[in-house]
Amino acid sequence: MNTKEKILHLFKSTKDLSVKEIVDKLMVSKQGVHLALNQLLEEKKVQKFGRTPKTIYRLFNDKQQIISHNKLSELPEADIQLLESKMLLISEIGEFLTGISAFERWCEARKQPIDKTFVEFKQTLKKYEVYQDKNGMIDGMPKLKNTKGYDKIYLDKLYYLDFYAIERFGKTRLGTLLHYAKQGQNKMLMMKIVEEIRTKINTFIAEMKADAIAFVPPTIRREVQIMKFLETHLQIHLPVVKIQKISGLIPVPQKSLNKLEERIRNADNTFAINETVKYKHVILFDDAVGSGSTLNQIAGKLKEKKIAMKITGVAIVGSFKGFDVITDI
Repeated sequence: MNTKEKILHLFKSTKDLSVKEIVDKLMVSKQGVHLALNQLLEEKKVQKFGRTPKTIYRLFNDKQQIISHNKLSELPEADIQLLESKMLLISEIGEFLTGISAFERWCEARKQPIDKTFVEFKQTLKKYEVYQDKNGMIDGMPKLKNTKGYDKIYLDKLYYLDFYAIERFGKTRLGTLLHYAKQGQNKMLMMKIVEEIRTKINTFIAEMKADAIAFVPPTIRREVQIMKFLETHLQIHLPVVKIQKISGLIPVPQKSLNKLEERIRNADNTFAINETVKYKHVILFDDAVGSGSTLNQIAGKLKEKKIAMKITGVAIVGSFKGFDVITDI
């Protein structure tokens, strides 16, 4: 038997194998094992899981892979680009899919007819495009002003780069990246977010003529904090206004609170600012906005201390809830 055949034979008694285990069991070179495994990956006989140095291999399991029986019809270049820019899927086994392959997998998993669903996908995207300005930014101020419960709106402007999720199709591309980057503390996905938003954010800040930026600090302790990662990697060349997060005995994340008044109290009592430098226009940056209470209450603290004359809130994604009401009005 050659090395490939020997590796396949090993899987009959062991479900998971690392390169080291294969080398030790077969008494062959590490280089030879890598070569054989790469061939088996190309032939779809094994699957690779994890990242170096914690990588393992398993036999290819047809039940884990959804094979598309009805592919998308031949698409014009514009539709291919649309899917590549809007469609992203991370499967239940951690595959990273974009564009056509992501859309086909999404449809197959839900037993949806692909061509018909693609037409509906384009129609749904068009519906949400009305909320974007000429630069592709979504104005969140009308929603904030129409939300009952605020004593005062301190933000002068509020924008999202995209909605977190849209009807039927769920999380948007940025919503998906943010969800998995944050929950999995995944630096690779965080970097993908940076790559997707860096130019747009820097262009926006330049147009706003801002002279400082502030990043909303995280509530829950994690080994890799996405807001700190964004602050470091977005490379925004402005002075940074430091915001302190002061947690109680038990840190309470905003998303765990259902009532607006609870979110307002949480933001009022858990953020502090000790800056003394004054600015004309501060960009207040957060990863996601639900009610907007965090950004609004921090803006209030900045204005109370006269640190900023004008404050614009910016988030990677924001909730669509409330925009449908504005449209009806």
